[in-house]
Amino acid sequence: MARILVIEENEAWRAFFAKHFRTGHEVEFCENHRTASRRLKTESFDVIVYDLDPKVSNEMTFVERVRDLVPRTPVIVTCGTEKAEVIVRVMKAGIFDFIPKPYTVEKVRLSIDNALEKMSLHHEIDYLRRQQDVIYDFERIIAVSPVMKNVMETIRKLARTDSTVLMTGETGTGKSFLSGTVHFNSARRDKAFVTINCANIPETLLESELFGHEMGAFTGAQKARVGRLEQANGGTVFLDEIGELSPALQAKLLRVLEEKAFERLGGNRTIHSNIRIIAATNRNLEELIREGAFREDLYYRINVLRIHLPPVRDRLECIEPIAQHLLKKVCRTVKKHVEGFSPGVLDTFRSYTWPGNIREMSNVIERAVLLEETPTVRMENVSLPEIHRAREIRPAPEPPRPEVQHLDEQEKTLILDALEKSLWIQKDAAALLGVTPRVLHYKIKKYGITHSRWYKNK
Repeated sequence: MARILVIEENEAWRAFFAKHFRTGHEVEFCENHRTASRRLKTESFDVIVYDLDPKVSNEMTFVERVRDLVPRTPVIVTCGTEKAEVIVRVMKAGIFDFIPKPYTVEKVRLSIDNALEKMSLHHEIDYLRRQQDVIYDFERIIAVSPVMKNVMETIRKLARTDSTVLMTGETGTGKSFLSGTVHFNSARRDKAFVTINCANIPETLLESELFGHEMGAFTGAQKARVGRLEQANGGTVFLDEIGELSPALQAKLLRVLEEKAFERLGGNRTIHSNIRIIAATNRNLEELIREGAFREDLYYRINVLRIHLPPVRDRLECIEPIAQHLLKKVCRTVKKHVEGFSPGVLDTFRSYTWPGNIREMSNVIERAVLLEETPTVRMENVSLPEIHRAREIRPAPEPPRPEVQHLDEQEKTLILDALEKSLWIQKDAAALLGVTPRVLHYKIKKYGITHSRWYKNK
Protein backbone atom coordinates (compact mmCIF):
# COMPACT_ATOMS: atom_id res chain seq x y z
CA MET A 1 0.00 0.00 0.00
CA ALA A 2 1.43 3.37 -1.07
CA ARG A 3 0.79 6.82 0.40
CA ILE A 4 -0.35 9.19 -2.35
CA LEU A 5 -0.83 12.94 -1.93
CA VAL A 6 -3.22 14.47 -4.47
CA ILE A 7 -3.04 18.29 -4.72
CA GLU A 8 -6.26 19.15 -6.55
CA GLU A 9 -8.55 22.16 -6.20
CA ASN A 10 -11.46 20.67 -8.15
CA GLU A 11 -13.79 18.64 -5.94
CA ALA A 12 -14.93 16.40 -8.84
CA TRP A 13 -11.37 15.33 -9.59
CA ARG A 14 -10.72 14.69 -5.88
CA ALA A 15 -13.76 12.43 -5.88
CA PHE A 16 -12.33 10.69 -8.97
CA PHE A 17 -9.15 9.78 -7.07
CA ALA A 18 -11.04 8.78 -3.93
CA LYS A 19 -13.28 6.44 -5.91
CA HIS A 20 -10.62 4.72 -8.03
CA PHE A 21 -7.44 4.74 -5.95
CA ARG A 22 -8.36 4.35 -2.29
CA THR A 23 -8.64 0.62 -2.83
CA GLY A 24 -5.09 -0.57 -2.39
CA HIS A 25 -3.57 2.83 -1.58
CA GLU A 26 -3.74 5.46 1.14
CA VAL A 27 -4.82 8.65 -0.66
CA GLU A 28 -4.59 12.08 1.03
CA PHE A 29 -5.83 15.38 -0.42
CA CYS A 30 -4.75 19.03 -0.38
CA GLU A 31 -6.69 21.76 -2.17
CA ASN A 32 -3.68 23.97 -2.96
CA HIS A 33 0.11 23.98 -3.01
CA ARG A 34 0.37 26.15 0.13
CA THR A 35 -1.33 23.51 2.25
CA ALA A 36 0.70 20.82 0.50
CA SER A 37 4.00 22.59 1.30
CA ARG A 38 3.18 22.54 5.01
CA ARG A 39 2.30 18.84 4.93
CA LEU A 40 5.40 17.86 2.96
CA LYS A 41 7.58 19.36 5.69
CA THR A 42 6.17 16.97 8.29
CA GLU A 43 4.95 13.92 6.34
CA SER A 44 6.30 11.57 3.69
CA PHE A 45 4.49 10.21 0.64
CA ASP A 46 5.41 7.64 -1.98
CA VAL A 47 3.87 9.57 -4.90
CA ILE A 48 2.58 13.14 -5.34
CA VAL A 49 -0.06 14.03 -7.95
CA TYR A 50 -0.28 17.80 -8.52
CA ASP A 51 -2.84 19.59 -10.69
CA LEU A 52 -1.14 22.62 -12.25
CA ASP A 53 -2.82 25.80 -13.39
CA PRO A 54 -0.14 27.36 -15.69
CA LYS A 55 -1.88 30.75 -15.58
CA VAL A 56 -0.93 31.08 -11.89
CA SER A 57 2.79 31.87 -11.77
CA ASN A 58 3.40 30.79 -8.17
CA GLU A 59 2.03 27.33 -8.99
CA MET A 60 4.77 26.79 -11.56
CA THR A 61 7.23 28.00 -8.95
CA PHE A 62 5.93 25.31 -6.60
CA VAL A 63 6.49 22.66 -9.28
CA GLU A 64 10.11 23.80 -9.59
CA ARG A 65 10.55 23.94 -5.79
CA VAL A 66 8.98 20.57 -4.97
CA ARG A 67 12.26 18.82 -5.87
CA ASP A 68 13.88 20.57 -2.90
CA LEU A 69 11.04 19.62 -0.56
CA VAL A 70 10.95 15.93 -1.52
CA PRO A 71 13.98 15.19 -3.72
CA ARG A 72 13.34 11.45 -4.00
CA THR A 73 9.53 11.35 -4.28
CA PRO A 74 8.10 10.96 -7.81
CA VAL A 75 5.79 13.85 -8.75
CA ILE A 76 3.09 13.47 -11.43
CA VAL A 77 1.71 16.72 -12.83
CA THR A 78 -1.79 16.92 -14.32
CA CYS A 79 -2.79 19.96 -16.35
CA GLY A 80 -5.64 21.31 -18.45
CA THR A 81 -3.32 22.35 -21.28
CA GLU A 82 -0.88 20.60 -23.59
CA LYS A 83 1.14 23.66 -24.57
CA ALA A 84 4.71 22.71 -25.41
CA GLU A 85 6.29 25.48 -23.31
CA VAL A 86 4.38 24.29 -20.22
CA ILE A 87 5.34 20.66 -20.73
CA VAL A 88 9.00 21.54 -21.34
CA ARG A 89 9.22 23.69 -18.22
CA VAL A 90 7.54 21.02 -16.09
CA MET A 91 9.81 18.23 -17.31
CA LYS A 92 12.90 20.40 -16.85
CA ALA A 93 11.88 20.76 -13.21
CA GLY A 94 12.49 17.02 -12.77
CA ILE A 95 8.85 15.91 -12.69
CA PHE A 96 8.28 12.18 -13.18
CA ASP A 97 5.29 12.38 -15.56
CA PHE A 98 2.92 14.87 -17.21
CA ILE A 99 -0.74 13.90 -17.80
CA PRO A 100 -3.08 16.27 -19.66
CA LYS A 101 -6.73 16.58 -18.64
CA PRO A 102 -9.13 14.98 -19.06
CA TYR A 103 -7.43 11.71 -18.14
CA THR A 104 -8.57 8.13 -17.66
CA VAL A 105 -8.22 5.83 -14.68
CA GLU A 106 -5.92 3.53 -16.68
CA LYS A 107 -3.58 6.38 -17.62
CA VAL A 108 -3.21 7.61 -14.03
CA ARG A 109 -2.89 4.10 -12.61
CA LEU A 110 -0.10 3.23 -15.06
CA SER A 111 1.77 6.42 -14.18
CA ILE A 112 1.47 5.77 -10.43
CA ASP A 113 2.60 2.15 -10.83
CA ASN A 114 5.65 3.27 -12.82
CA ALA A 115 6.45 5.91 -10.20
CA LEU A 116 6.29 3.32 -7.39
CA GLU A 117 8.52 0.99 -9.37
CA LYS A 118 11.05 3.79 -9.84
CA MET A 119 10.98 4.46 -6.08
CA SER A 120 11.61 0.79 -5.34
CA LEU A 121 14.53 0.69 -7.79
CA HIS A 122 16.08 3.71 -6.10
CA HIS A 123 16.03 1.90 -2.78
CA GLU A 124 17.57 -1.22 -4.33
CA ILE A 125 20.36 0.86 -5.84
CA ASP A 126 20.96 2.49 -2.44
CA TYR A 127 21.46 -0.88 -0.84
CA LEU A 128 22.76 -4.13 -2.33
CA ARG A 129 19.96 -6.33 -1.07
CA ARG A 130 21.32 -9.76 -1.88
CA GLN A 131 24.64 -11.45 -2.59
CA GLN A 132 24.89 -13.41 -5.81
CA ASP A 133 26.34 -16.59 -4.28
CA VAL A 134 23.67 -16.88 -1.58
CA ILE A 135 20.54 -18.87 -2.43
CA TYR A 136 17.90 -18.75 0.31
CA ASP A 137 16.23 -22.07 -0.46
CA PHE A 138 14.82 -24.33 2.25
CA GLU A 139 16.03 -27.39 0.35
CA ARG A 140 19.65 -26.18 0.48
CA ILE A 141 19.72 -25.79 4.27
CA ILE A 142 21.48 -28.63 6.08
CA ALA A 143 19.10 -29.94 8.72
CA VAL A 144 19.94 -33.59 9.44
CA SER A 145 19.68 -33.66 13.24
CA PRO A 146 16.22 -33.84 14.87
CA VAL A 147 16.69 -30.48 16.60
CA MET A 148 17.46 -28.71 13.30
CA LYS A 149 14.56 -30.41 11.55
CA ASN A 150 12.27 -28.89 14.20
CA VAL A 151 13.89 -25.50 13.69
CA MET A 152 13.38 -25.63 9.95
CA GLU A 153 9.75 -26.64 10.33
CA THR A 154 9.22 -23.61 12.55
CA ILE A 155 11.01 -21.29 10.10
CA ARG A 156 8.80 -22.52 7.24
CA LYS A 157 5.77 -21.45 9.29
CA LEU A 158 7.33 -18.07 10.20
CA ALA A 159 8.02 -17.30 6.54
CA ARG A 160 4.30 -17.49 5.75
CA THR A 161 3.47 -14.78 8.33
CA ASP A 162 4.22 -11.06 8.37
CA SER A 163 4.92 -10.73 12.10
CA THR A 164 8.09 -9.66 13.89
CA VAL A 165 10.59 -12.47 14.53
CA LEU A 166 13.21 -12.81 17.25
CA MET A 167 16.09 -15.25 16.63
CA THR A 168 18.31 -16.25 19.52
CA GLY A 169 21.42 -18.39 19.65
CA GLU A 170 25.18 -18.30 20.00
CA THR A 171 27.44 -16.37 17.63
CA GLY A 172 27.94 -18.16 14.33
CA THR A 173 24.87 -20.42 14.44
CA GLY A 174 23.42 -19.04 11.20
CA LYS A 175 20.91 -16.43 12.39
CA SER A 176 21.76 -14.02 9.57
CA PHE A 177 21.37 -16.63 6.83
CA LEU A 178 18.11 -17.98 8.22
CA SER A 179 16.67 -14.47 8.50
CA GLY A 180 17.29 -14.15 4.76
CA THR A 181 15.55 -17.47 4.25
CA VAL A 182 12.49 -16.15 6.10
CA HIS A 183 12.40 -13.02 3.91
CA PHE A 184 13.01 -14.66 0.52
CA ASN A 185 10.32 -17.26 1.20
CA SER A 186 7.74 -14.70 2.34
CA ALA A 187 5.28 -12.47 0.50
CA ARG A 188 7.90 -9.70 0.71
CA ARG A 189 10.47 -11.64 -1.34
CA ASP A 190 10.40 -9.15 -4.25
CA LYS A 191 11.20 -6.18 -2.00
CA ALA A 192 14.43 -5.18 -0.28
CA PHE A 193 16.11 -7.32 2.39
CA VAL A 194 18.26 -4.96 4.47
CA THR A 195 20.65 -6.17 7.18
CA ILE A 196 22.42 -4.14 9.81
CA ASN A 197 24.64 -5.28 12.70
CA CYS A 198 23.88 -3.08 15.70
CA ALA A 199 27.17 -4.02 17.39
CA ASN A 200 29.52 -3.17 14.52
CA ILE A 201 28.49 0.47 14.03
CA PRO A 202 29.30 3.18 16.61
CA GLU A 203 26.23 4.54 18.36
CA THR A 204 26.78 8.02 16.92
CA LEU A 205 26.53 6.63 13.38
CA LEU A 206 23.95 3.91 13.97
CA GLU A 207 21.05 6.36 14.32
CA SER A 208 21.86 7.90 10.94
CA GLU A 209 22.35 4.43 9.44
CA LEU A 210 18.91 3.30 10.60
CA PHE A 211 16.81 6.44 10.19
CA GLY A 212 18.82 8.53 7.72
CA HIS A 213 19.61 12.23 8.16
CA GLU A 214 18.83 15.58 6.64
CA MET A 215 21.41 17.91 5.16
CA GLY A 216 23.18 19.80 7.95
CA ALA A 217 21.94 17.45 10.68
CA PHE A 218 25.51 17.20 12.01
CA THR A 219 29.02 18.17 11.02
CA GLY A 220 29.85 16.57 7.69
CA ALA A 221 26.22 15.95 6.68
CA GLN A 222 26.53 17.77 3.37
CA LYS A 223 23.45 16.14 1.84
CA ALA A 224 20.38 14.22 2.95
CA ARG A 225 20.74 10.46 3.33
CA VAL A 226 18.06 7.77 3.17
CA GLY A 227 18.31 5.36 6.12
CA ARG A 228 18.08 1.59 6.04
CA LEU A 229 14.51 1.56 7.39
CA GLU A 230 13.38 3.80 4.54
CA GLN A 231 15.31 1.77 1.95
CA ALA A 232 13.50 -1.37 3.09
CA ASN A 233 9.97 -0.01 2.50
CA GLY A 234 7.79 -2.99 1.60
CA GLY A 235 10.53 -5.45 2.57
CA THR A 236 12.36 -6.79 5.61
CA VAL A 237 14.96 -5.36 7.99
CA PHE A 238 17.27 -7.77 9.84
CA LEU A 239 18.67 -6.22 13.03
CA ASP A 240 21.54 -8.40 14.22
CA GLU A 241 22.76 -8.07 17.83
CA ILE A 242 19.73 -6.02 18.85
CA GLY A 243 20.80 -6.36 22.50
CA GLU A 244 23.59 -3.84 21.79
CA LEU A 245 21.19 -0.96 21.01
CA SER A 246 21.42 2.07 23.31
CA PRO A 247 18.33 3.05 25.37
CA ALA A 248 17.69 6.05 23.09
CA LEU A 249 17.70 3.93 19.93
CA GLN A 250 15.59 1.27 21.65
CA ALA A 251 12.90 3.92 22.22
CA LYS A 252 12.99 5.00 18.57
CA LEU A 253 12.84 1.41 17.35
CA LEU A 254 9.82 0.79 19.58
CA ARG A 255 7.98 3.58 17.77
CA VAL A 256 8.91 2.05 14.40
CA LEU A 257 7.42 -1.28 15.50
CA GLU A 258 4.26 0.34 16.84
CA GLU A 259 3.59 3.00 14.20
CA LYS A 260 5.84 2.08 11.22
CA ALA A 261 6.94 5.72 11.34
CA PHE A 262 10.05 7.75 12.21
CA GLU A 263 11.92 10.96 11.42
CA ARG A 264 15.35 11.34 9.89
CA LEU A 265 18.10 12.70 12.11
CA GLY A 266 17.84 16.49 12.07
CA GLY A 267 14.42 16.44 10.38
CA ASN A 268 10.81 16.83 11.48
CA ARG A 269 9.05 15.16 8.52
CA THR A 270 7.41 11.89 9.50
CA ILE A 271 8.42 9.01 7.23
CA HIS A 272 6.23 5.93 6.94
CA SER A 273 7.86 2.64 6.02
CA ASN A 274 6.02 -0.65 5.67
CA ILE A 275 8.66 -3.06 6.95
CA ARG A 276 8.95 -6.39 8.70
CA ILE A 277 11.53 -6.61 11.48
CA ILE A 278 13.60 -9.73 12.15
CA ALA A 279 15.81 -9.26 15.21
CA ALA A 280 18.62 -11.50 16.44
CA THR A 281 20.82 -11.67 19.51
CA ASN A 282 23.30 -13.97 21.20
CA ARG A 283 22.61 -12.34 24.57
CA ASN A 284 19.99 -13.12 27.20
CA LEU A 285 17.46 -10.31 26.75
CA GLU A 286 15.53 -11.30 29.88
CA GLU A 287 18.70 -10.82 31.92
CA LEU A 288 19.37 -7.49 30.21
CA ILE A 289 15.84 -6.38 31.18
CA ARG A 290 16.53 -7.25 34.83
CA GLU A 291 19.76 -5.22 34.62
CA GLY A 292 17.88 -2.27 33.13
CA ALA A 293 19.88 -2.45 29.89
CA PHE A 294 16.97 -3.42 27.61
CA ARG A 295 13.43 -2.06 27.46
CA GLU A 296 10.78 -4.53 28.51
CA ASP A 297 8.16 -3.02 26.16
CA LEU A 298 10.53 -3.36 23.20
CA TYR A 299 11.22 -6.97 24.18
CA TYR A 300 7.52 -7.78 24.02
CA ARG A 301 7.23 -6.10 20.61
CA ILE A 302 10.07 -8.10 19.03
CA ASN A 303 9.33 -11.37 20.81
CA VAL A 304 6.18 -12.11 18.80
CA LEU A 305 7.53 -15.14 16.96
CA ARG A 306 10.66 -16.60 18.51
CA ILE A 307 13.07 -19.26 17.38
CA HIS A 308 16.24 -20.52 19.05
CA LEU A 309 19.09 -21.82 16.90
CA PRO A 310 21.02 -24.61 18.64
CA PRO A 311 24.85 -24.57 18.69
CA VAL A 312 26.75 -26.91 16.36
CA ARG A 313 27.73 -29.18 19.27
CA ASP A 314 24.02 -29.97 19.78
CA ARG A 315 23.50 -31.06 16.17
CA LEU A 316 26.20 -33.70 15.72
CA GLU A 317 24.51 -35.31 12.72
CA CYS A 318 24.88 -32.01 10.83
CA ILE A 319 28.62 -31.55 11.41
CA GLU A 320 29.91 -33.72 8.53
CA PRO A 321 27.48 -32.42 5.85
CA ILE A 322 28.10 -28.82 7.00
CA ALA A 323 31.86 -29.39 6.77
CA GLN A 324 31.52 -30.88 3.26
CA HIS A 325 29.36 -27.93 2.16
CA LEU A 326 31.85 -25.39 3.56
CA LEU A 327 34.74 -27.25 1.90
CA LYS A 328 33.10 -26.92 -1.55
CA LYS A 329 32.33 -23.26 -0.94
CA VAL A 330 35.92 -22.49 0.15
CA CYS A 331 37.36 -24.38 -2.82
CA ARG A 332 35.25 -22.30 -5.21
CA THR A 333 36.37 -19.10 -3.51
CA VAL A 334 40.11 -19.83 -3.43
CA LYS A 335 40.03 -21.75 -6.74
CA LYS A 336 41.62 -24.86 -5.31
CA HIS A 337 40.62 -28.53 -5.67
CA VAL A 338 40.33 -30.49 -2.41
CA GLU A 339 37.98 -33.47 -2.47
CA GLY A 340 37.29 -34.20 1.19
CA PHE A 341 38.53 -34.84 4.72
CA SER A 342 40.56 -37.65 6.21
CA PRO A 343 38.59 -39.79 8.72
CA GLY A 344 40.67 -38.39 11.59
CA VAL A 345 39.67 -34.85 10.71
CA LEU A 346 35.96 -35.66 10.70
CA ASP A 347 36.30 -37.48 14.04
CA THR A 348 38.00 -34.40 15.46
CA PHE A 349 35.27 -32.15 14.10
CA ARG A 350 32.61 -34.29 15.77
CA SER A 351 34.38 -34.29 19.15
CA TYR A 352 35.25 -30.56 19.14
CA THR A 353 32.86 -28.19 20.97
CA TRP A 354 32.90 -25.44 18.27
CA PRO A 355 32.45 -22.36 20.49
CA GLY A 356 32.38 -20.22 17.33
CA ASN A 357 29.92 -22.60 15.63
CA ILE A 358 29.59 -22.54 11.81
CA ARG A 359 31.63 -19.36 11.49
CA GLU A 360 34.55 -20.95 13.30
CA MET A 361 34.25 -24.14 11.24
CA SER A 362 34.36 -22.09 8.03
CA ASN A 363 37.55 -20.33 9.15
CA VAL A 364 39.21 -23.60 10.18
CA ILE A 365 38.38 -25.24 6.85
CA GLU A 366 39.54 -22.22 4.83
CA ARG A 367 42.93 -22.26 6.58
CA ALA A 368 43.28 -26.01 6.06
CA VAL A 369 42.46 -25.76 2.35
CA LEU A 370 45.00 -22.98 1.83
CA LEU A 371 47.74 -25.08 3.49
CA GLU A 372 46.76 -28.44 2.00
CA GLU A 373 48.85 -29.84 -0.88
CA THR A 374 46.98 -33.13 -1.33
CA PRO A 375 43.39 -33.89 -2.49
CA THR A 376 42.31 -34.55 1.12
CA VAL A 377 42.38 -32.27 4.17
CA ARG A 378 44.79 -33.86 6.66
CA MET A 379 44.96 -33.46 10.41
CA GLU A 380 48.26 -31.59 10.32
CA ASN A 381 46.61 -28.65 8.58
CA VAL A 382 43.64 -28.40 10.96
CA SER A 383 44.11 -25.73 13.61
CA LEU A 384 41.92 -26.08 16.71
CA PRO A 385 42.69 -24.93 20.29
CA GLU A 386 42.70 -28.47 21.75
CA ILE A 387 45.14 -29.63 19.03
CA HIS A 388 47.45 -26.72 19.81
CA ARG A 389 47.54 -27.70 23.47
CA ALA A 390 48.45 -31.29 22.54
CA ARG A 391 51.22 -30.08 20.25
CA GLU A 392 52.73 -27.92 22.97
CA ILE A 393 54.14 -31.04 24.70
CA ARG A 394 57.33 -31.38 22.70
CA PRO A 395 60.96 -32.24 23.51
CA ALA A 396 62.09 -28.66 22.93
CA PRO A 397 61.03 -26.77 26.07
CA GLU A 398 59.37 -23.42 25.77
CA PRO A 399 61.45 -20.51 27.11
CA PRO A 400 60.41 -19.89 30.72
CA ARG A 401 58.45 -16.75 31.44
CA PRO A 402 59.84 -14.36 34.04
CA GLU A 403 58.37 -14.81 37.49
CA VAL A 404 57.30 -11.18 37.63
CA GLN A 405 55.57 -9.83 34.53
CA HIS A 406 54.86 -6.17 33.88
CA LEU A 407 51.18 -5.25 34.42
CA ASP A 408 50.80 -4.00 30.83
CA GLU A 409 52.24 -7.26 29.50
CA GLN A 410 49.78 -9.28 31.58
CA GLU A 411 46.90 -7.18 30.31
CA LYS A 412 48.01 -7.54 26.69
CA THR A 413 48.37 -11.33 27.15
CA LEU A 414 44.83 -11.57 28.56
CA ILE A 415 43.45 -9.56 25.65
CA LEU A 416 45.25 -11.71 23.08
CA ASP A 417 43.98 -14.90 24.75
CA ALA A 418 40.41 -13.57 24.74
CA LEU A 419 40.66 -12.52 21.09
CA GLU A 420 41.97 -15.97 20.10
CA LYS A 421 39.15 -17.72 21.94
CA SER A 422 36.63 -15.39 20.28
CA LEU A 423 38.06 -15.89 16.77
CA TRP A 424 39.24 -12.26 16.83
CA ILE A 425 35.72 -10.90 17.12
CA GLN A 426 36.22 -7.88 19.37
CA LYS A 427 32.67 -7.77 20.73
CA ASP A 428 32.83 -11.40 21.89
CA ALA A 429 36.30 -10.90 23.36
CA ALA A 430 35.02 -7.90 25.32
CA ALA A 431 32.24 -10.07 26.77
CA LEU A 432 34.80 -12.68 27.86
CA LEU A 433 36.91 -10.00 29.55
CA GLY A 434 33.91 -8.37 31.20
CA VAL A 435 34.49 -4.94 29.58
CA THR A 436 32.64 -2.89 27.01
CA PRO A 437 33.65 -3.12 23.32
CA ARG A 438 34.72 0.54 23.50
CA VAL A 439 37.17 -0.17 26.37
CA LEU A 440 38.59 -3.18 24.52
CA HIS A 441 39.01 -1.14 21.33
CA TYR A 442 41.00 1.46 23.33
CA LYS A 443 43.28 -1.25 24.76
CA ILE A 444 43.81 -2.80 21.32
CA LYS A 445 44.96 0.54 19.97
CA LYS A 446 47.12 1.10 23.07
CA TYR A 447 49.03 -2.15 22.65
CA GLY A 448 49.13 -2.02 18.84
CA ILE A 449 47.28 -5.32 18.42
CA THR A 450 46.32 -6.06 14.80
CA HIS A 451 44.77 -8.90 12.83
CA SER A 452 44.43 -9.57 9.10
CA ARG A 453 40.64 -10.07 9.32
CA TRP A 454 39.95 -6.66 10.76
CA TYR A 455 38.76 -4.08 8.27
CA LYS A 456 40.92 -1.44 9.90
CA ASN A 457 44.08 -2.15 11.88
CA LYS A 458 44.56 0.88 14.08
